[in-house]
Amino acid sequence: MNVDFINALNELEQEKGINKDVLLEAIEMALISAYKRHYGNNENARVEIDTETGEIRVFAVKQVVEEVDEEGAQITVEEAKEVNEKYEAGDTLELEVTPKEFGRIAAQTAKQVVVQRIREAERGIIYDQFSEKENEVLTAIVHRIERGNVYVELGRAEGIIPVGETVYNEHYNISERLKVYILEVKKTNKGPQIIVSRTHPSLIKRLFELEVPEIRQNVVQIKSIAREAGGRTKIAVWSEEKDVDPVGACVGHKGTRIEKVVEELNGEKIDVVPWSADPIEFIANALRPAKVVMVQINEDEKAAKVIVPDYQLSLAIGKEGQNARLAAKLTGWKIDIKSQSQIEQEVFGEEFANADVNYESDMETEFDVIEELDEEEAVEELEEEMIGEALKKAPAAADGKEG
Repeated sequence: MNVDFINALNELEQEKGINKDVLLEAIEMALISAYKRHYGNNENARVEIDTETGEIRVFAVKQVVEEVDEEGAQITVEEAKEVNEKYEAGDTLELEVTPKEFGRIAAQTAKQVVVQRIREAERGIIYDQFSEKENEVLTAIVHRIERGNVYVELGRAEGIIPVGETVYNEHYNISERLKVYILEVKKTNKGPQIIVSRTHPSLIKRLFELEVPEIRQNVVQIKSIAREAGGRTKIAVWSEEKDVDPVGACVGHKGTRIEKVVEELNGEKIDVVPWSADPIEFIANALRPAKVVMVQINEDEKAAKVIVPDYQLSLAIGKEGQNARLAAKLTGWKIDIKSQSQIEQEVFGEEFANADVNYESDMETEFDVIEELDEEEAVEELEEEMIGEALKKAPAAADGKEG
């Protein structure tokens, strides 16, 4: 311990941001432990480090008493007066007890403390840096893969994509670059643990923010996201600006913006649909690319019945129900989808449903969304509409039914 050591502490304070006084305090505490351990001394002790020269001194701290009850921690008044006549019972006496060979032990101990504190400071810096980046997207480099967990480099830090946050159909290669969503930053004994995700719906939001200036500027807002990672995602967008097309802004000219997001997600399909405060309209939009004929909602149960043309039923439901499932997540409504022929059969019976009535020309161009009604009114209106349409377009079939 010398002047060079003190200068080194000053440099650490400037380069690493580690307060020199905090370091010295930690070194002093470690030296007290080292002194007691090496010299088998249980007495109270204090270590003093000269901040100019680096010189170390050890002092035994004793309580002045009339009669000693705790050996090593107390000293009699008579013995204290031999040091200085001013000492009285109740005073605290300090005697220097620095061992001759203590310098080597002190240097080794101080080095260990400094290294440990540097490591702790660096961990603290990393934790502070990444805790501020929670819910953000960063570029990561795949470092290694163990038991399904993917470890990635994030600058000076390491992140982990747990098995549950990896996409089932993605294959991760060492040194591969990919975008990850910072899910959580935890403090652990081994330093900060940075948990990142490739499946989180907010990854989609952040990727669109990177590609779409209107979203960054809050001209276009992402209202909701429903995602089945690796398969399909639906996002609902909206803008207060009437002259701004929110869907077009996200898709970009000839699809350039959305293509970049899809490419980053390894081909995951993305449907961008207009958000609406009207649940009927929003539900119809959410089922795109399928065309919707009619939507009936039940506010109390937050459930919707949707009618689609027969040829659109499989598209509306989607493979293994994915399109309907995502639409329900996106809107927050339970959605029951039925084809026209199913509704006709329920209302009029199988014979009428099989009549040669052609609705296709009316329904291919646009969908008709009914107003919000209670259940009885909705059924009555549906019956009136369908009976009138059927009689007009297929009188022979209707007459046969009546006969």
